[in-house]
Amino acid sequence: VVGGTYSGQIVLWDNRSHRRTPVQRTPLSAAAHTHPVYCVNVVGTQNANNLITVSTDGRMCSWSLDMLSQPQVSPHSIVYNVCMYVNNYVVGSEEGTVYTASRHGSKAGICEMFEGHQGPVTGISCHNAVGTVDFSHLFITCSFDWTVKLWSTKQNKPLYSFEDNADYVYDVMWSPVHPAIFASVDGMGRLDLWNLNNDTEVPTASVTIEGASALNRVRWSSGGKEVAVGDSEGRVWVYDTGELSVAHSDDWTRFARTLMEIRANHADGEEEGPMELAS
Repeated sequence: VVGGTYSGQIVLWDNRSHRRTPVQRTPLSAAAHTHPVYCVNVVGTQNANNLITVSTDGRMCSWSLDMLSQPQVSPHSIVYNVCMYVNNYVVGSEEGTVYTASRHGSKAGICEMFEGHQGPVTGISCHNAVGTVDFSHLFITCSFDWTVKLWSTKQNKPLYSFEDNADYVYDVMWSPVHPAIFASVDGMGRLDLWNLNNDTEVPTASVTIEGASALNRVRWSSGGKEVAVGDSEGRVWVYDTGELSVAHSDDWTRFARTLMEIRANHADGEEEGPMELAS
């Protein structure tokens, strides 16, 4: 089990050990993180992987789980969240900008910049549901600006902005099994499930946590049947999404049509859009 701490240390517990304390820790030095760690992710395969961490010190570090003494560091503006593929990644920053970048190769470093949010980016999720159509170029972000935005790595402006929230949106995550569903949580204690094949204006289902505690994390189970949320009081809530999150064979082609409609409406909304289409 890997954890990130407020001090910037990364700690690793081993459930096979009888020790209650971590079996490994990263150094408390300028060579590693020096500010709170916001995101921890293991990328790669079971036998060849790296630990990726991001912190408000503006750094993204790559670690070997066998040796947490020395990281590889990638400097950025202050980073809040990261969404990883094996080599490429998407990061969100405090000023609201989103970046795509690569860890290795001739184009290592920042590749593209995406502007659209008016506040810090608090959550990012890359589309990873596997089906008959490849949607891996899509990702969603959420922000202190009360919005969730849909993006494609193929263009640097948002495809769509979801504006149904009335508070900070703290986290967002695509369903691992359904191409058109994602979950989001906000500062009013609301969990929203969006099915873009049904509606892009309002969530398909919503629930507000008792006591109006802010919700700041959301994660799907690997099977996509349950969703877990964490609140500002330190509690974790797990919901069974039932039939809402079940994927059907035609959902992939329906979502492809939904994306075409979103793009068409986006083009119509731009001043030069209709003129370009007419020519």
